[in-house]
Amino acid sequence: MKTVFTTGEAAKICKVSQQTIIRCFDNGQLKGFRVPGSKFRRIPRESLYKFMKDNGIPTDALESGKRKILLVDDEPDIVTLVNDALQADGRFEVRIASNGFDAGMMVKDYHPDLIILDVMLPDINGKEVCHRVRADPSMEDVRIICISGMIEEDKIQELKLAGADEFIRKPFDVDHLIEQICVQLEMETGVLA
Repeated sequence: MKTVFTTGEAAKICKVSQQTIIRCFDNGQLKGFRVPGSKFRRIPRESLYKFMKDNGIPTDALESGKRKILLVDDEPDIVTLVNDALQADGRFEVRIASNGFDAGMMVKDYHPDLIILDVMLPDINGKEVCHRVRADPSMEDVRIICISGMIEEDKIQELKLAGADEFIRKPFDVDHLIEQICVQLEMETGVLA
């Protein structure tokens, strides 16, 4: 389990900007230390935990250490494949929605780090889900990977303009998907030993 965090890591855990963490560090609200001979700031786990408690920030991300994924797909085979792979990886906590309406409800409560979003949902298209997530300022740090089997190149660009961070064509290799999740969340791509 990680015991010391960079300002970027602390910002992701607290779901605030890195500048906010730096400001709180510099004004003494968030205790930590500077790396000798550099300007880098480091925050011990217990200081970050106290800061989160003092400021009413949920500490579940710090306590579990797992990144939160919301998987939105109505194909049971895909859901099983992706969920099993993410659970086996061990670094992720996964919630599942099978339509856009449920996804919209869960995004608010769960506040995932990343959404894996099927573009062709039974009730709403993925582009609309992207728009809605991006329209909410509290969700600006949520990454979105769209997946779909039948989509043209211009539609991919539309999805990216709507707020998708990445697009993966079905059928896909689940290891490639996990690699892309790691890229989006700035995690090590190799499985942790």
